[in-house]
Amino acid sequence: MAAAKKKSTKKSSGSKKSSNSTLTVIILIAVIGFGAIYSFTGKDVLGIFTPTEEAPPAGAPVEDPVAQPDAPPPVSNTSSGWWEVYFADPLNINDPEIWQNSIEARLIDKINAAQTSIHIASFEFDLTPVAEALVAAKARGVDVRWVTDDEHGLEADEEPGHGQFAMLEDAGIEIKDDGRSALMHNKFWIFDGQLVWTGSTNITVNGIFKQNNNVIAIRSTKLAEIYEREFQEMWEGEHGIRSPSTVDQQSVTVNGTPVQVLFAAEDGVIGHLIPIVENAQSSIRFLAFSFTDYPLAKAMIDRAAAGVDVAGVFEKVGSETEHAELRTLHCAGVPVRQDGNPSFLHHKLIIVDERIVMTGSLNYSTNAEESNDENVIIIDNPEIAALYIQEFERVWTQGSDPDPADIKCE
Repeated sequence: MAAAKKKSTKKSSGSKKSSNSTLTVIILIAVIGFGAIYSFTGKDVLGIFTPTEEAPPAGAPVEDPVAQPDAPPPVSNTSSGWWEVYFADPLNINDPEIWQNSIEARLIDKINAAQTSIHIASFEFDLTPVAEALVAAKARGVDVRWVTDDEHGLEADEEPGHGQFAMLEDAGIEIKDDGRSALMHNKFWIFDGQLVWTGSTNITVNGIFKQNNNVIAIRSTKLAEIYEREFQEMWEGEHGIRSPSTVDQQSVTVNGTPVQVLFAAEDGVIGHLIPIVENAQSSIRFLAFSFTDYPLAKAMIDRAAAGVDVAGVFEKVGSETEHAELRTLHCAGVPVRQDGNPSFLHHKLIIVDERIVMTGSLNYSTNAEESNDENVIIIDNPEIAALYIQEFERVWTQGSDPDPADIKCE
């Protein structure tokens, strides 16, 4: 029986080889046939001639998985491990119904990734997809809390097109406002005590889809601690000048980059910005929604007189008020422009020597300096500064010189 079994096994093996040979011939004939079709028609019927896309090399940009086929190009952004920078692009990304490539999507990414806490100090709010993401975060156990302005926050939530704060409250998310005439004008988010999101951008249709704005997100537990301390003060009802200053504890170094944080009204913010401007050696660039602070303008004029290259863009409407410093700078020979955005240039940004970036929620005005809740971050990093310089140049190109007929220099 064993011998018969062995003989039977050999016969089966021979049959398999014969079958494999026949199959090989069939496959070759098929490949040649489909190859002929591909050569003459360009149609790859089986998908065997079209090369598969290789995985991108490490560090190469990857297509946004939530992007829609008909969506506009992604929002301008660059990241380097521990930081991310984003700029609103109202010329190209201006449809709130197609938000997947906007700053809004980047914020929702952060919300969806949060594991323990999302603490928010943000002035205005009217974006339903963000509200939905926060409700989902709350449902999975994340501690979500929001401090906002009374008039422009909770009271405005009753207006048409709003109701997003009500969505949060219905989901059990606690919201507090400042309950005072001055503004809770901050724009910062803290994720898991590890990541800070800040800049000039309100979480609104206007802020993300119509205005010129910026966001910087930095991953650092020490930096998050600084913002968390300010958040907790406001959560306990300490606003404006009543809030204690801890400015001597608001400087950190993140991956070799010095970072300083300032809060209004308690820290006397503009008084800290002016010395940095006064120490400029080669260049000063600024983009300003509201710029009515004469000492800051005077510091820029003095540096221009000393040979520093100074230039800036004002929000057009804001620059035409009697208190704006556009005329002061223009008449001193400093190149200034009015922005070309039919909505608003909403940046609050100064770049010194192409390495120091000062941005945040604070307008260069007395109310912002002395009354409001505001935050400013100062980052000494040439790579980050280069991105803000690019944004300055983009806004400068879109702007226009002041009409001499509107400005009388004595």
